[in-house]
Amino acid sequence: MVRPRSELMRTGMTRCRETADRDLRVELAGVHGDTAVVRVAGEIDLRSALTLRDHLTAVTEAGFASIVIDFEKVLFCDASGLNVLVALANRMRSGGGGVWLAEVRPAQRRLFQITGLDRRFPLCERVEDAVAQAGPHSPSR
Repeated sequence: MVRPRSELMRTGMTRCRETADRDLRVELAGVHGDTAVVRVAGEIDLRSALTLRDHLTAVTEAGFASIVIDFEKVLFCDASGLNVLVALANRMRSGGGGVWLAEVRPAQRRLFQITGLDRRFPLCERVEDAVAQAGPHSPSR
């Protein structure tokens, strides 16, 4: 079921608890024109990657052209998380948009560099920089 933008903004998406000791939170943090800013916090692993995929799919189905993912509070990301991001980037590019990552911590930045995915995803120091790179946008709603 496609969730309209207004519903995503009203609910801020949902926060997902994966296990008692690992908490993955995914929320819509802002909208700048056709760019959605999604804040992700916690660990992205085999268990939580599907949850991340479902939330990011909801954002794409709401009609956003581009997505900026705030990675500041991502503590861990394994290959399953990278697969979700690559699939998202493929989907967004096929529609003329893209995916930007912002505030990527040093350990995750190194993972993107080792895998070569830093050439696939622009890694921005700040969310505002990523939003500016994502293209023309209107003020946050």
